[in-house]
Amino acid sequence: MPELPEVEALAAILAERAAGREIARVLPVAVSVLKTYDPPLSALEGRTITAAARHGKFLDLATDGPHLVVHLAKAGWLRWRDGLPEAPPRPGKGPLALRLLLAGPERSGFDLTEAGTRKGLAVYVVRDPREVPGIARLGPDPLDDSFTLEAFAGLLRGVRHRIKGVLRDQSVIAGIGNAYSDEILHAARMSPYRLASDLTEAEIAGVYEAMGATLRSAVERSRGLAATDLKGEKRGGMRVHGRTGQPCPVCGDTVREVSFRDSSLQYCPTCQTGGKPLADRRLSRLLK
Repeated sequence: MPELPEVEALAAILAERAAGREIARVLPVAVSVLKTYDPPLSALEGRTITAAARHGKFLDLATDGPHLVVHLAKAGWLRWRDGLPEAPPRPGKGPLALRLLLAGPERSGFDLTEAGTRKGLAVYVVRDPREVPGIARLGPDPLDDSFTLEAFAGLLRGVRHRIKGVLRDQSVIAGIGNAYSDEILHAARMSPYRLASDLTEAEIAGVYEAMGATLRSAVERSRGLAATDLKGEKRGGMRVHGRTGQPCPVCGDTVREVSFRDSSLQYCPTCQTGGKPLADRRLSRLLK
């Protein structure tokens, strides 16, 4: 799933390549991705793109009229293209969900695509990004200057939930998903099962520092990359996430996994849990 660093990079690509240009056509292919109807998609046509921004994991393309807001969900992606075909795309079983064509003879623009059968890609056309329910409920952005250690500590106070889930909760902190929460907790040498309310001041500071360093490093690595290279950069920068069975790059212990119904987490026992493997109830049931 694209998270804060990747969406930040996509926003930068759109700001560089699309800002100041006019939208010629917006062509929906998978109608189910459109979550709003007023204004219609056609209201974007003829409008000039003024900016591109990120709200958590939402991508916001602003015009001199409505905003086009996109949530890429688990398997969505944005592909910038030069020389888009003359013929409009046909609805079908392929990954293409929506095409935006900019005015001009070069026929540049982007495709929104989504792999797999479980569709979650969402597109909104709104007058204000805060009209999107997911944006309206977002917590603070972890890279914002106002997100201080004191603000972070205040969010954790009295929260009887595992720190892994707290970091992923978009209403608490915006933009962090499954992958970067694993990386943050590994950098902080913190068990994903620790209750947020039980953390000491020193441990809270450790998670806060790891959060800022991990996200800023990922944003910096992604800066200037083409959209096609962002996924590979994300995978290559991971220390534990997606690396089950491989050696931890810090201590050499084997990276382990806990599986859930729709996701999994990865961690290093030596670095994060005092050498003790975490219980994996799903795996335990399979072994019975």
